[in-house]
Amino acid sequence: ASITISLHKAKNTTVMIKLRPGLSPSCRILMKNGIWSELKIKPGENVTFFFTCSTPEKYFIMEIQKNIDCVSGPCPFGDVHLYPPGLPHLNRTYIWDVKASTKAGLELKFSTSWLRQIEPGETCPDSISYNISSCIDKAMVNIGTFCRNGSVSRVKLLGGVVMSLHLPWHSLLTTSGFNIANRASIKRLCIIESILKGESSVTLMSPNYPLGFPEDELMTWQFVIPPNMRASVFFHNYSLSNCERKEERVEYFIPGSPSNPEVFKLSDYQPANIAGSFNMSLQGCDQDAQNPGILRLLFQVVVQHPQVDENVTHLVDLSKEKNMTVTIHLEGRPSHIPLMSEPICLICKDPRTCDRVLTLTSGAVYRISFLCKDLSRLKITAEKGIGCMDIRWCQRKIYSLSVPKAITRLPIQLHKFIWKLLATDLINIEITSPSLKLQQHVPEQRCNTSYSYSIVSATPETELNVGVFCPGGSIEKIQMRNNITISLKTFGKGFINESIPQDLKMSFVPHIKDECIFTVSPNPKAKVYLQTPNWLHGLPPYVSVSWFIVVPNRQTARLGFSGDRMGIACETGRAYINVKEETLGAEEIVRREDELLPQPRNMHHNFWVNVSNCKPVDKTQLALQFWVTFADKQIDLGIILAVVAGAGVLTVIGLTVFCVKKKKKTQNPMVGVYNANVNTQMPGKKGLFGKGRQNNESHVYAVIDDAVVYGHLLKESNGLVTPEVDVYRPFDGPTGSLPPSPPPFSFRKDIKCSSNTEEKPLPLMDTDQDAYTFAHQKSGPSEDNGDANKKDKGDTSVPLLENKEQDGLVE
Repeated sequence: ASITISLHKAKNTTVMIKLRPGLSPSCRILMKNGIWSELKIKPGENVTFFFTCSTPEKYFIMEIQKNIDCVSGPCPFGDVHLYPPGLPHLNRTYIWDVKASTKAGLELKFSTSWLRQIEPGETCPDSISYNISSCIDKAMVNIGTFCRNGSVSRVKLLGGVVMSLHLPWHSLLTTSGFNIANRASIKRLCIIESILKGESSVTLMSPNYPLGFPEDELMTWQFVIPPNMRASVFFHNYSLSNCERKEERVEYFIPGSPSNPEVFKLSDYQPANIAGSFNMSLQGCDQDAQNPGILRLLFQVVVQHPQVDENVTHLVDLSKEKNMTVTIHLEGRPSHIPLMSEPICLICKDPRTCDRVLTLTSGAVYRISFLCKDLSRLKITAEKGIGCMDIRWCQRKIYSLSVPKAITRLPIQLHKFIWKLLATDLINIEITSPSLKLQQHVPEQRCNTSYSYSIVSATPETELNVGVFCPGGSIEKIQMRNNITISLKTFGKGFINESIPQDLKMSFVPHIKDECIFTVSPNPKAKVYLQTPNWLHGLPPYVSVSWFIVVPNRQTARLGFSGDRMGIACETGRAYINVKEETLGAEEIVRREDELLPQPRNMHHNFWVNVSNCKPVDKTQLALQFWVTFADKQIDLGIILAVVAGAGVLTVIGLTVFCVKKKKKTQNPMVGVYNANVNTQMPGKKGLFGKGRQNNESHVYAVIDDAVVYGHLLKESNGLVTPEVDVYRPFDGPTGSLPPSPPPFSFRKDIKCSSNTEEKPLPLMDTDQDAYTFAHQKSGPSEDNGDANKKDKGDTSVPLLENKEQDGLVE
């Protein structure tokens, strides 16, 4: 179908049809005088044409430009119409270029469909957009791009204006939606009026955003607020230029304020809780010509109803706290601030200083209030630092890791409280929970309390996630190396009630050899599950962790591992599990990574479990879990009978000894026999005796009866001897506070060890292993012990004392 466009010369309008940028001319414009890829229709022309394709909107765009001269003649003020009618359905842009004196002001007034400013690159939902530009000294300034359905009702400009309206090809819009009026000089770049009704918000930007605001210019935003509403201003993004003269600032004119205009820096908290309408102005400065910088601003104004409790203040006393910050924020991350959050929650340090995020620091007292309908949307995140640089000053000090009452008394739920514990390399950290004790969160034993502790041990190189713990378990104490971060996280409103008996405490202790040591004192009726730190990623290479399990009196513990093997392969070194009871002569159970884990076994005394890692092969990780249960000790009937039988035997032995003693008192004192032919040198290494042990009798002694040795004493005491009676005192000192050491690195074939350990003396290599023999005087004939004679064959020049020392060295 043919299309005819007729332009009146008086309208001073030009129509331009051209191809979209980047498209090949697959569709053309057919006219009587030829085929064209673009068409320009000037004022006073009447043109008829065809498109050579059925979908020209895919290939062509249209610009309709109207020039309005308000300098040499009168301005056509009033409603702006879309001219000419009957245009083809193409994406089209109407441009009104208005020339005016810089001493006069122009006003663009929009109809009921007010405008909403958008950021560069953002599109409007209906694809209909307005762009407003102004001219200063022949330089164009982009006031902004706007969509329909907003709060911007008027824009006043100094001098000329270029107004454009972009319509998609399918739009049926027939009116421009604005009119032009003449106003007196506004003495500034522009004034933007925004009318906010009810609870709402508006986001606005400085001209040329995100580029720089013109140098030494002034502009104003006028906000019309219902008198029964409250408005708050928030700066979300800004930057400053390098000023040579003056200072960039924001000025507020607030009706009823005693100090109008109120001047603020862009870095200050901006006014909040403003009652009624107000003006806000942005003032630039004279910039450095060599390095001007950029002044830009993106901000938001939020309007809401006054809150019932806006005059209720809450006291937050942090005057006695040290190294602590308290942040009150909306749900989610403390740094996350949604631009359009309706209704909004504000936290105020004073009636006019409010924000959606408020941070309080220790050493001060605050009185805060809340402008928020639903306080459950607000959360508290706090952080406290505790450090120790010299163990002499902090070793005996105990720090309480509990949430201060200044926080728990607020009507806001605590989201997280973080303690950062810092110490030097030779100082370690001990965490205790004497009464509540801690339970490790594992799949078989989940925490169901309203809060938990996450404990992380960190160095500049590695991070060890010790685990997640909650109150009401069996772990009394955790000792850790490195710097520690403890995060208390809440899961419900019941935290305040449950947190009253918080008993988590911390102290600094001297260096420990393991990365982490747990002291576990379980309830006798409980089944305790424990697992290695860094459960998800595996224990780091060469890290050693120990557990000290306290077995209650009259109880037997049963220890079992949840798997059959460690599940790793070592690239360097060996991984070990050590289990040992803390009692004299207890057997130490040791398993390597290539061996089966110990089967469930009973433990009758307090015991240690130690896990030491190697450097695993890639894609393998050491993550172990074990459990401990308790049962009452069973008294065996056989043991009772054995004890009774043993008591009977001791009674018979006692009677026999009494009879022998009585008989000896009647005997004449015997005389010891001295053998003068014996070499009196101390027996030692081979060669000190002239004869071998089998060829001389130097090692044979006659029995020396106690009545012979102490005969003179028997005479003085008339033969009566009163033996001394000793009293047995049980050992009540410490029986050991260190975990069993894993096998020394010398047994880990792949690990190179330093050789700075102290050398042990070499054992004696003599082959004389005969012990000294005592000949017992008996009334009957003497009998040789055949088995002993078989053992004593050979050279026996090493005495018994040296033999025992040699055994000790071999161990």
